[in-house]
Amino acid sequence: MQEILDLLQNDARLTADEIAAMTRKPVAEVKEIIANLEKEGVILKYSAIVNAQKIQSEHELVRAVIEIQVTPEREHGFDALADRIYRFPQVKSLYLMSGGYDLQVIIEGKTLHEVAFFVSEKLATLNGVKSTKTHFVLKTYKENDVVYVDQKKDRREGVTA
Repeated sequence: MQEILDLLQNDARLTADEIAAMTRKPVAEVKEIIANLEKEGVILKYSAIVNAQKIQSEHELVRAVIEIQVTPEREHGFDALADRIYRFPQVKSLYLMSGGYDLQVIIEGKTLHEVAFFVSEKLATLNGVKSTKTHFVLKTYKENDVVYVDQKKDRREGVTA
């Protein structure tokens, strides 16, 4: 099962036939394993990773990472507040963290103003939120195990005598 998950995480376009050949399992068994993983919620979604820097778009997105300090709710801990936060369509990822802050949110908006409005009017005003710290993503080098920068360029420094 783990071998099949690893293959799908690396390339979700692989067919059951291809996975069967790679794992030396019967195709029917591979299909059954994948169907069970989907049914059990182990596999949640198949998606394409898009390098937005390579496409021309009049609607480039602004991405921000927000650190949030919160007061956990009695009997619900962090979960109730996390539930309210991840329901916003701007929220792409939400993590409970250890360290200097409690939650990390990754959001996307159409403009800096839209992101700032979301943080100041939606996130910061939620009951239980003590503070927020926003970091704007300037460039993506690697995400989801995919390197975004062109590695074919010669990056050696010149030597002068």
